[in-house]
Amino acid sequence: MWKSVVAAIAFLALGGSAFGASAVNKDAQTRTLIVTEGGGKTELALAAGETVEFCPNGCFVTLPNGDLEALTGSETVEISGGIARIK
Repeated sequence: MWKSVVAAIAFLALGGSAFGASAVNKDAQTRTLIVTEGGGKTELALAAGETVEFCPNGCFVTLPNGDLEALTGSETVEISGGIARIK
């Protein structure tokens, strides 16, 4: 678990202040997205109510239900009721 949190923080720190896709977790429990960018995979754990920016240059995201989606960097992934929707 801690490795995932540390990896997510490092991943976000590398992204700098560039605009990217965002993810918001509206659930009461932590949800995890798997982000594939530049050939590397990172687990992005979102605590309840947390919003994060990631994926500034486009990436692939594996959603909580296992679906794989391509993002260009301008989308918002909204998680509610365990279901992720891309807006």
